[in-house]
Amino acid sequence: MLHSDSVPTLAGPVSGLPLPATGELAADAACQHCGLPVPALCFDPSASEQFCCSGCRIVFGMLREHALEGYYTHRTADAGVPPALATGRDYAEFDDPAFVDRYTTLQQGERSAELLLEGVHCAACVWLVEKLPALLPGVTSCRLDYAQRLAYVSWAEGGTAEPLAPSRIAQTLDRLGYPPHPHCDRSRAELERRENRDLLLRLAVAAASAGNSMLFALALYSGAFADMDVRFSGYFRALSVLVALPSVLWSAQIFYRGAFAAVRARSPHMDLPLSLGILLGAVSGTLNVLRGQGEIYFDSLTMLIFALLAARYVQRGQQRRAELGAGRAHAFTPHLARRLDASGSVRVVPAESVTAGARVEVLAGDTFPVDGRIDVGESSVDRSWLTGEAQPDAVGPGSQVLAGTTNLSARVVVVTERGGAETRAARILREVERAASRRAPIARLADRVSGYFLVGVLLLSLLAFLSWLPAGVGTALDTAIALLIATCPCGLALATPLAVSSALGQAARAGLLIKGGDSLEALSQPALIVFDKTGTLTHGQLSLAVWEGDQSLKAHVKSLEECSAHPIAQALAAALAEFPTLPVSEYRQRTGYGVEGTIQGRRVSVGAVHAASGPLPAWADSAVQRLCREAKSPVLVALDGEVRAVLGLEDRVRPEAVATLRRLRQLGHRLALLSGDRHAVVDALVSRLGAAADGSALFEHYQGDLSPEDKLGWVEAEHARGLVFMVGDGVNDAGALAAASVGIAVHGGAEASLQAAHVFVTQPGIAPILELIRGARRSLGVIRGSLAFSLVYNLLAAGLALAGKISPLWAAVIMPLSSLTVVAHSYRRHMFRAPAALAGKAAP
Repeated sequence: MLHSDSVPTLAGPVSGLPLPATGELAADAACQHCGLPVPALCFDPSASEQFCCSGCRIVFGMLREHALEGYYTHRTADAGVPPALATGRDYAEFDDPAFVDRYTTLQQGERSAELLLEGVHCAACVWLVEKLPALLPGVTSCRLDYAQRLAYVSWAEGGTAEPLAPSRIAQTLDRLGYPPHPHCDRSRAELERRENRDLLLRLAVAAASAGNSMLFALALYSGAFADMDVRFSGYFRALSVLVALPSVLWSAQIFYRGAFAAVRARSPHMDLPLSLGILLGAVSGTLNVLRGQGEIYFDSLTMLIFALLAARYVQRGQQRRAELGAGRAHAFTPHLARRLDASGSVRVVPAESVTAGARVEVLAGDTFPVDGRIDVGESSVDRSWLTGEAQPDAVGPGSQVLAGTTNLSARVVVVTERGGAETRAARILREVERAASRRAPIARLADRVSGYFLVGVLLLSLLAFLSWLPAGVGTALDTAIALLIATCPCGLALATPLAVSSALGQAARAGLLIKGGDSLEALSQPALIVFDKTGTLTHGQLSLAVWEGDQSLKAHVKSLEECSAHPIAQALAAALAEFPTLPVSEYRQRTGYGVEGTIQGRRVSVGAVHAASGPLPAWADSAVQRLCREAKSPVLVALDGEVRAVLGLEDRVRPEAVATLRRLRQLGHRLALLSGDRHAVVDALVSRLGAAADGSALFEHYQGDLSPEDKLGWVEAEHARGLVFMVGDGVNDAGALAAASVGIAVHGGAEASLQAAHVFVTQPGIAPILELIRGARRSLGVIRGSLAFSLVYNLLAAGLALAGKISPLWAAVIMPLSSLTVVAHSYRRHMFRAPAALAGKAAP
């Protein structure tokens, strides 16, 4: 299915450039540009270079004209992968003021844009795209991110010369074989890049400081046993301060900002004891250097900062990969619209620029870019993103259509009522963002412990100082510092992020992409789990469930339905694929009624009940009534005007649904079902699913005919009473997914639901949700175990320090033991099962 803003890689003959000829191939002749065999019709015996088509000949000529033949030497690694063919588009929409305003930025006389490129497959593509300034005067720079296929293009704008049109840049990239598309998430991508770059730079500085501090510490420890000269010892101590300052003062700013925010919000979390430990250790170490006596702790401090930043960087990377794996980059509504002018000519423009009253052409297979009413044409529309109902609706002049729904059958012209940010789709997405921002994060277990830990460390340090004060200020200070070092919250701080990092990685390998560690704690507790119906508990596709009547007409039905692209027709054709295809003549399709045609001299029709020309036979009427009670969609088959068969179509329940739902009930969860489908369909589904294992009702609440706003309001009301998990796959679920304590988007879900959800399940069905909840419970067990060990270790270390049994030096030596144990415990445990363990296994 192609949307109005999507461009197929192979677009056919355009702009006079024929596709490669088919048929006989020239012997031992390969295209000079793409390497494909040269058709005999294109072979020129007198030419030294052979090309499979005019498009390759033109691109080769462009590269040679600008001395860029180096492209072919860079392409050795993937020589067998031909570049995409040019689409021949003029990209006039790139010059539209609304398009320029949204997708480009202007700074200091240079305009820049981010373009998503098709056809990028090897290093040679990167080399060639980045030579764009040599191909097109006016382009000042071009950089291609190979992993994301994003080209960052800048060009001059201003001065006396005429500014370069963005369409010319797009046309040039297209002719090279890399059709461009606008990148729609520029501000968020730029923010993520800046944050990642900043964190990586801080991590690099912390690593350099830690490495150098350890070298100086090694010299000082060795010198302590070899009577090092006091002057050299003083030099090494001073150098330790200098190399540690960048890490303490700059790399650790992340923790200081978090600690300050915690104090201001009167809600202490782990950054607070971390910052206190780092700063007290740094101040005391610096004072000891100035005094020329006492221990310094910069090796331990810098290693602590490096370890914490490394754990944070790994966690951010896993979250980023989870988002990319969910396909976050693409929007579900088209960015372009085919606007009709007064003369009836079509102009492709940004969808945001279409205003009320404008007429928009929507072709079969396209997604509606605006809200409006049909002015010309009849078709059928897939509204499943809005209603959750799998069966499409027939539309005609006067019918309302909404942005994001799909035009299935024929071309229509729509009179716009709302466009851009005013469409219902845009309003729903704003509700998603509002609900997400209003959702209060669940505090982690380590954050709850940190407040008590901070108070305890401070009181113990004060007690140690006062207890040893009669022995001298120096002894008292050393004891207090030893206690602070020995009870440094390194292990306590690493317990949660390391366990969460390990759990997120294991979950991703098991096909469960979790966007944040907070979801693990929530998933480990009993909650109300709310399920969507279509695509979640059911397959989301119609299938033939009942055939009642004349069995000899199955080949006739298959032959008729193969002529249509309607979802019902495709479902019937797939169900009857084993039967032969018969010749069809005088074929006719009536939107909302069905199809008919002549087969073997007989008139055959397949269509809806309301398409019948007269009263139904008693047997057929009884069958239709029974199918309606069972929430199946009845379809009539008539031969020469006489009803001969009644078919029943249904959206089948997933085979693992019953066992999984019952097991969730046994784990202490409550279940609810919300759907945009009809009440009768929801009632029939609940009846088919049966009861819980103990004989009670499987769902404590179920309801149909709900709009996205209704689902959002219901989930918000339940969330105010306790934990709510929302499981869904469509845009109609996006608001509820964001508002829930944990939103779970299942395999095949729409882009908006993936963005709103906190968890994305990459495997089909709902059985993985059971493993998600079990894995979350095991993950919380690992976190609690690591925290328990850290606390026990800190209590023992504090007792030894209070008793004066360890000096600051030995405290610094034994302090890393807590961290090493936490690391081993976090990465040794298996919290989520691997995919192989889940394959083909139903919920117990």
